[in-house]
Amino acid sequence: MQNYNPKFKSDLKLRCYQFSLDIIALADDLPKKRSAWIIADQIIRSATSIGANLVEAKASSSRLEFKKFFEIALKSANETKYWLCLLRDTKLIKKEKIDALLAEVTELANMLASSVIKLKKKSF
Repeated sequence: MQNYNPKFKSDLKLRCYQFSLDIIALADDLPKKRSAWIIADQIIRSATSIGANLVEAKASSSRLEFKKFFEIALKSANETKYWLCLLRDTKLIKKEKIDALLAEVTELANMLASSVIKLKKKSF
């Protein structure tokens, strides 16, 4: 999960992409149980949605649309936190594997929230 590119820490899109890869790897490590499969499906959808919405924002036709994609990305990050906590608390996978991902998605959510706040201030 660690990336030693100096730009990595501040490159939101790159971090979201790497986070998606890490979540897919996590899902592949889950036990072959119905509950794990359902959670894996949901967490892959929400985690990959974060970066996908940032990519969509780049193609926005208006400032309002751009802001909306960032808001959706933030909601997806918060949803991903929920699924990670559920995985942790059901003990379907080791807590240590979840902790690093929770820390990363929390950081991503904070970066997105900061961007949304700035975008809201600029739109008035």
